[in-house]
Amino acid sequence: MNSDSDLQIAGDILAVQHLLQPPAEHPTTVADFAGLARAIAADRASWAPLVRYDATTRWYHRLRTGPGYEVWLLSWLPGQGSGAHDHGPSSGVLTVVEGTLTEHTRGTSRALTTGAQRVFAPGYAHDVVNDALEPAVSLHVYFPGLTEMPMHGPAHSPRCVQAVV
Repeated sequence: MNSDSDLQIAGDILAVQHLLQPPAEHPTTVADFAGLARAIAADRASWAPLVRYDATTRWYHRLRTGPGYEVWLLSWLPGQGSGAHDHGPSSGVLTVVEGTLTEHTRGTSRALTTGAQRVFAPGYAHDVVNDALEPAVSLHVYFPGLTEMPMHGPAHSPRCVQAVV
C-alpha cells in the first residue's frame, strides 16, 4: 500500500447513492437563482410571446413563483425607467434578455447589455433606465418574493446624487 491513509475506495464511488446529495428541487443559493435566471433567459420561446410594450408605463408580468421566490419579465421602451428604488427585504438577480439598460447607483452608471446579470442584496438602491434607442426586456428573480419596492425621492435618487458629486 502506497498511501498515508487506510481508507481506499474501490469501484465507482458515484454508485454509492447515500453519499450523493439529492438534486435540489428549487434554487437555494445566489448562484442557483442566477442560474435559474440564465436558464429562463435561454428559453426564449417560454417568455418572448408574452412581452408587451406600453408607451404610457413600463410593462411587467410575473412569469412564475416558487417556494420563496418570484420571476418577473419587464419591458422597457426608450426613455422608460424604474425611478430610484430598492427592493425592501428581497435580494434579486436582474438579467437583460434583450437590448441595453443603464443602471444608476450612487456615483456610478453601468450599461447592461443582453446577457448581463446584476445580483443585489436587500436594500440595494438603484435606478434602471432604457437610455438606448431600441426597446429592452429584462428578467428579474426576487428572493424572497417581492413584497415592497420603496421609491426614493429626488434627493435620494442615485442619478441625482451622481449628478451632484
